[in-house]
Amino acid sequence: MVKEIDNFYKSGGKASYYAERLKEVKTRCEQLSSYRQVVKAEAMPWELCREGKLKHVCNEKTDTWMTSFDVYLQEIPPAGYSGRHRHMREEAFFVLEGKGYDIHHDPDLHLKTCYEWDISKEAKRFDWAEGDLVYIPVMVAHQHFNADPNKRVRIIVCNPRYPAYMGCETWEQLADASNYKP
Repeated sequence: MVKEIDNFYKSGGKASYYAERLKEVKTRCEQLSSYRQVVKAEAMPWELCREGKLKHVCNEKTDTWMTSFDVYLQEIPPAGYSGRHRHMREEAFFVLEGKGYDIHHDPDLHLKTCYEWDISKEAKRFDWAEGDLVYIPVMVAHQHFNADPNKRVRIIVCNPRYPAYMGCETWEQLADASNYKP
């Protein structure tokens, strides 16, 4: 028995995973030192996409020190609405300007050979206004609505990148924003 255990520990070949990881961390730290700590407004691009009009403050494509969160400014036109989507990330947004409401559909989880996240038919409404913070849990289908027919809404949206790093990223676009034109 002792010989079998000894053979087990001797088998498997050689690796340098730990040394490689240390080198990767050092390289990443050197790379981060070249990143900006102050990003000027003109360096943050606008995008009109299925989710709506977004100004990308920081994400994995920007050379900033923030490596664990995505942040964008979203502008919703008067009486307009964002796209409806859901993802494996929590989300929070701060209302900079305007008033409106969210419609949330909680997930129904079914454990089979893999996870299945159905969208609940029951909708929940959450009203919000300037200065409010709104939290959206994981896999909740959600959409933002501007309640004012005359003024825009501006929100700062933040969500963590860790689900992507863990290999469990999902992102489903379920409906387009009112101002999106394909």
